[in-house]
Amino acid sequence: MSGFDYVISIGGAAGQGIATPGNILARLFARRGIHMYAYNAYQSIIRGGHSFLTVRCSDREVRTHGDVIDLIICLNQDTMDRHLEHLGPGSSVIFNSDTIEPGEAAEGVQLCPMAVGELAGKGANKLMQNTVAIAVACQLIGIEFSALSDVLDFQFSGKSEELVAANVEVGKAAYDYSAANFQPASQQAPQPSEPLAVWAGNQAFAMAAASAGVKFYCAYPMSPSTGILHWMAANARELGIMVRQVEDEISVICMTVGAAHAGCRSMCATSGGGFALMTEGVGEAGMMEVPIVIVNVQRAGPSTGVPTKTEQGDLWQVLGASQGDFPKLILAPSSPLDAFQTIPEVFNLADKYQLPAIILSDLLISDETSTINPKLLDMHPVIDRGELITEAGDEADNYERYKFTDSGISPRALPGIPGYEHVVASDEHMPDGVLISDEYTHPHKRRAMMEKRQRKMGGLLEDLPPPVIIGDSNAEVTLVGWGSTAGVIQEAIEQLATAGVVANHLHFKWIVPFHADEAVELLSSCKRTILIENNYSGLFHRYMRGETGFTVDGHIRKYDGEPFKPRHIVAAVQKQLEGEETLSVPYEEIIV
Repeated sequence: MSGFDYVISIGGAAGQGIATPGNILARLFARRGIHMYAYNAYQSIIRGGHSFLTVRCSDREVRTHGDVIDLIICLNQDTMDRHLEHLGPGSSVIFNSDTIEPGEAAEGVQLCPMAVGELAGKGANKLMQNTVAIAVACQLIGIEFSALSDVLDFQFSGKSEELVAANVEVGKAAYDYSAANFQPASQQAPQPSEPLAVWAGNQAFAMAAASAGVKFYCAYPMSPSTGILHWMAANARELGIMVRQVEDEISVICMTVGAAHAGCRSMCATSGGGFALMTEGVGEAGMMEVPIVIVNVQRAGPSTGVPTKTEQGDLWQVLGASQGDFPKLILAPSSPLDAFQTIPEVFNLADKYQLPAIILSDLLISDETSTINPKLLDMHPVIDRGELITEAGDEADNYERYKFTDSGISPRALPGIPGYEHVVASDEHMPDGVLISDEYTHPHKRRAMMEKRQRKMGGLLEDLPPPVIIGDSNAEVTLVGWGSTAGVIQEAIEQLATAGVVANHLHFKWIVPFHADEAVELLSSCKRTILIENNYSGLFHRYMRGETGFTVDGHIRKYDGEPFKPRHIVAAVQKQLEGEETLSVPYEEIIV
């Protein structure tokens, strides 16, 4: 891989301010037009433990945190002890020599000790070591100090002038010391170009919902979905969105359904444990034919599981959400940008087909921080509310809320419109809303209403784009994925090409309804297929095989809580092509 591609990791205990240097680096790179992707490995504790933030910067868009680390910033001894051995020739490690003892580094690893006490003064804030480390990092990769000074002014703008000046002063001293004593990195940052923006994954989900016209958002805080609630709460007043944090996820789903029934575009978000409590409410939305959008940000389960680790483990949970058989829309975006561009259409589809839509994210997507070109963001997408009756009309006296139609879609009148009174409940009903439990239950009535609802799925499938193969149609191997694995698969394909292996990529975003015929046609045209997913059982493969009857040739799975790295996939593909195995489970020591 040519060009600038550099990975910086920052390690320390929770509470040591790891987020601050990460934010400074993100702003530095974004302002220079350098692409950035950050992944934070951390524990579920407020103080102590170990956190390891990896920031990858590149002159091209990157969707993973990379394979190797070029520079480690150690904020405590534990980081030095854990990670020094993983550095190779040409890399560097920055540490506070007042408090940290270096270990034995491999040949070619540059140790960069900084006496923070001397530089900042004995009474300096403990977090000054973060500024020192960032200044040294900037010097090593060739970013001028003036750029860092501007970001420091912005980062600490809410603090006292004395604190800002002190950080700039100690940063300059550290920068000059580094220039005089350390060798610059072999890779130097490119010259500034058009600036980029910085966003977080959950922020992208929230912004997309706001642009789609959401007016009600409800949640109970649950990692890793809470960032959506934070953004909504911070921007609710300005955007005219009612935001409610309530006592549990049962209340969340019921309020979301109620608000949607009243006519609001409504959304809620949670993780697997919270979604478990929501499932009866999902069925209520299905029976009432009320459009809602639910975001399930997956984390490692079952039960409480590992709240700060990623996994693609909830697929079958959402497939079977709630009792009974009813239409729903399920999708798994591949990135924050994909989510941002897709979510407005999800709301339109939920409104058009009057059904619950479930968006499967995971910690990897929702917790990431990355750069984005603002020109790619359409803040004013098309909003289509479907067959929504908002004022009285001539057909009012004969209104049937659940009218039988060829499409299965019935005109939906908002509550309170004169002449359009109707019953909406969780019981089965007839077209006029009368509950069939209130009269003799004829089997044909139940059958007719079931078929009416399910007719929606044919139209919905036609509205969804079918999957396509990305890359050489004559590839030696096709890598199949879904959801968050898209980025790492694409980078692995580039590395495989360098190794002489031609691979292409078949990725699935739209899960229910599923383009089974198109999938079979594509899969059958491939020479060899390997499916990659972040779970133990091959959940998507089981689903895809059930829909298509197609069995792939090999599997690559990971279920230790950490995401794939490109080299994991490359090594596994090479082994499978050589006939050594058909199931690969990449593993390396879990860093946190």
